[in-house]
Amino acid sequence: MSDLKTQFRTCNICEAMCGLIVTYDEDQVHSIKPNPEDPLSRGHICPKAIALQDFRTDPDRVTTPLKKVDGEFVPISWDEAYDFAVERLAAVQQAHGKDGVGVYLGNPNAHKFGNLLTLPGLIKALGTSNRYSSATADQIPHHVASIHMLGHPMLIPVPDVARTDLMLILGGNPVVSNGSMMTAPGFGKRMDEIKARGGRVVVIDPRRTETATRAGEHLFIQPESDAFLLLALIHEVFAQGLEDFGALAAITDGVEILKEAVQPFTADKAAEMTGIEASTIRALARDFASAKSAVCYARMGASTQSFGSLCQWANNALNIITGNFDSAGGAMFTTPALDYVGMTSRKGKTRSYPEKRSRVSGQPLYNGEFPVSVMAEEMEMPGEGQIKAMITVAGNPVLTAPNGQRIGRALENLDFMMSIDLHINDTTRHADLILPASVALEEEVYDMVFHSFAVHNTAAFAAPIFETPNGNPQEWELISRLTARISGSNSIGPSPTEVLAMLLPQGYHSNSVTVEALLTAPTGSIDLGPLVPNLADRLETPDARINLAPEVFLADLPRLQAFQSPVSEEFPLLMIGRRQVRSHNSWTQNSPRLVKGRNRCTIQLNPADSVRFRLGEVGEVQIDSAVGTATLPIEITDEIAPGVVSIPQGWGQRQGELSAATKVQTVSINDLTDDRRIDPVSGNAAFNGVPVRLAAVNQEPLARAAK
Repeated sequence: MSDLKTQFRTCNICEAMCGLIVTYDEDQVHSIKPNPEDPLSRGHICPKAIALQDFRTDPDRVTTPLKKVDGEFVPISWDEAYDFAVERLAAVQQAHGKDGVGVYLGNPNAHKFGNLLTLPGLIKALGTSNRYSSATADQIPHHVASIHMLGHPMLIPVPDVARTDLMLILGGNPVVSNGSMMTAPGFGKRMDEIKARGGRVVVIDPRRTETATRAGEHLFIQPESDAFLLLALIHEVFAQGLEDFGALAAITDGVEILKEAVQPFTADKAAEMTGIEASTIRALARDFASAKSAVCYARMGASTQSFGSLCQWANNALNIITGNFDSAGGAMFTTPALDYVGMTSRKGKTRSYPEKRSRVSGQPLYNGEFPVSVMAEEMEMPGEGQIKAMITVAGNPVLTAPNGQRIGRALENLDFMMSIDLHINDTTRHADLILPASVALEEEVYDMVFHSFAVHNTAAFAAPIFETPNGNPQEWELISRLTARISGSNSIGPSPTEVLAMLLPQGYHSNSVTVEALLTAPTGSIDLGPLVPNLADRLETPDARINLAPEVFLADLPRLQAFQSPVSEEFPLLMIGRRQVRSHNSWTQNSPRLVKGRNRCTIQLNPADSVRFRLGEVGEVQIDSAVGTATLPIEITDEIAPGVVSIPQGWGQRQGELSAATKVQTVSINDLTDDRRIDPVSGNAAFNGVPVRLAAVNQEPLARAAK
């Protein structure tokens, strides 16, 4: 056996950034264990981290450039692949203009330091404005709220869970996710610590999640009614005279405008829309405002709905008016070693928002990208600016975007498609060219984005452990070489390590954090301390003041006031998603460690609804929405609110060439989500609150309640 080596490393599959100890030899991983000395994750680990080794050795992994010839993929050389890509992309743009090429970036790019550095150059070289990503499927309302209130899309507040006395969680399940737009590995333990010091955690969700069960305080809420609750809490804080802006009072504008705007959103109105009693709402507002410290955290369920932007605005506003913004125990801001906000500062620059509108349906462009919900129509609709070629990087929108089957049909009609990916999957099977991606253990890892969202300031960097297969370039180099060929450059630019060395001296901890210090850190990570107040110096609004009442949100309030539940005789139930610890986006579904065991892709239904629709003795049900249908096992449980059904992110690789050992037949919830349902302020897809109906398999749909 070769000599074993050990590396401290950060897992970069999800946002949690768990510290790992990887033991390996020249050829293989021998163990992946939690790092108990990591100052952020403190010994926490989940099954996804153990599966890092599976992605490298996956027998179905694409390991050479593949070109589609007569409907079949055949291996080609790298030079031929680059030449083919550049030739076809140039031909499309010559015939249809720069916007004839679209780019879709999947979730893993946010965790790949090299990709974050090089993908902007590729998009600039292409000159296209047709850029899409997974961000508009789940998080753009956070960025839109920060843009209009604070001046920068990445100035995102995160809960200071280590010091809060009351944490209110809407639509989030951080015990499973370990934080989302809040990097908090081992959140269950952190929540226990809140309660151990006499604090409270209150969870509001249409499902009694793992977080709700552990918190011990849970309130059911109707899907898409979160904005009514948040605005009612603000209303009650003002009505009870409990507002207190603390240190931010002198730099906060729009207080009276906000107070006037929330007048219609009373506790009684919120009770009618949410199903939560008005007295409970009033008490919650009083407790939140009166706590020594408190923080409201509204996440997936609040973001991925028709009022996602209003939710994130109201969430910030509630924290601000109660003195829980940029304050210990409240919603705070990181001071990362690599300051992404500073790198992309907009101070002194005049900007209007949204930056642009989409060609077909006029949806907003934020952060340089259009909503993924309009990607299909932009490929379908003829005319100037129509997408005729598509590049996907680490993304599978046919499974993960709303109404993904429509996207699949549109991809079939393109003049050219290229993918950088690990697999032939539901999306990449449409490609004319697939370039093999690298995986985490073959790349440098510095989680630039999620150090900016962490509940404690740390920095960690690790070099690649293994070489890529067949001498392939790492993903950053692949992207850089493609960019160089498109732009006619003779240089691919510096490596990620070289760029990191240039950027760290510009960050908050330039005296203590260098590449060498990170690589030699005794525990693999440098502790940079707790979150500290810093917002006054970092505001990027034109006047360097907090805008509590931006017009874009005020103008959307009449739409909220007019909202009625979309349930009908035809579609009498509302569908929501749910997250599971062994599932993280479509590309992890080919790991034996993550897919083994019972089928976790079930539809959850309340016992009262199983009686109502005569489904008590049924093993499988058919679920229909306005755009699609699916069949899956039923799970009857009182963990789901009446009138609501839940399907997890059960994304299997249904269409790809996968081995029998790992293939799992699961349902993509996005065969049912409707790409016409969006939050019009941000363009974010409204995955939650989709009207659906159920029927026993091989029976007529039961649109009406049983008599």
